[in-house]
Amino acid sequence: MSTDNSPNKIIITAPDDLSLGKQVDYEFEYNPSLLQGVPRSLSRDTLNLTGAELPFSGIDTWTGYELSWLNLKGKPNVAILECHAPITSENLIESKSFKLYLNSFNQTKFRSAEDVQKVLQKDLSACAGEPVNVNLILPKQFTELQFKEFEGTLLDELDVDIETYSPTTQYLFTSKDDKKVKETLVSHLLKSNCLITSQPDWASIQIKYEGKAIEHEGLLKYLISFRQHNEFHEQCVERIYNDIMFHCKPDKLTVCARYTRRGGLDINPFRSNYEAPYANHRQARQ
Repeated sequence: MSTDNSPNKIIITAPDDLSLGKQVDYEFEYNPSLLQGVPRSLSRDTLNLTGAELPFSGIDTWTGYELSWLNLKGKPNVAILECHAPITSENLIESKSFKLYLNSFNQTKFRSAEDVQKVLQKDLSACAGEPVNVNLILPKQFTELQFKEFEGTLLDELDVDIETYSPTTQYLFTSKDDKKVKETLVSHLLKSNCLITSQPDWASIQIKYEGKAIEHEGLLKYLISFRQHNEFHEQCVERIYNDIMFHCKPDKLTVCARYTRRGGLDINPFRSNYEAPYANHRQARQ
């Protein structure tokens, strides 16, 4: 589970057949072939996470704000999509293909929202390689939605010097005191870049742990060091989890990130060795 301790740039190569980064035509009628999966092994191999047992559990929660279809009379319907992809699936769902796929519902007639939900669940499960749970939030339910920010100690006010913008694990270390602590730490300064297009991905992150105290300034500098790193959201969160676990060795660890929306979709990966995933509450930047 070791990762390179040097500031050398980590290189992850994406499959050549992805539509991401290429000019594509928008389709307005249902087309499940638009969905594309990316093997989770691309990043996990670099983290030596190649066995059948992962060192964490969790979920990848997606929220889609641009879902619309026609009823049988041709009248548009809208809903917010919430789906939960298992982290044990062979593939993660590539975000641009997800957007294009959802766009293909726009001029397609469905009998009911339940039919839309069933089609989404079938197609997304096929893309991921394992069952994906899909829920549609209809307009009459919108008033029930809640905003909730991460709770914990905010690291972002720390006055740090940093010039390294590729993941640098040498910033991760614990206090010399052997005393165990229980902490929840939060930062809004996580930024990485899309693996293919290098478009920026912005996130808030919460790190909850029990064990020897992690040095706060070093942790903040480590998170900031992702700023020019190219990797998918889910892969970044697993790298952060793996690096903290290897270099700081907490007894318990949860890493949860909520990424800002792009193309009507936000992605919220959750990884933990002791907690169940949190409820999907939107944050201010989403």
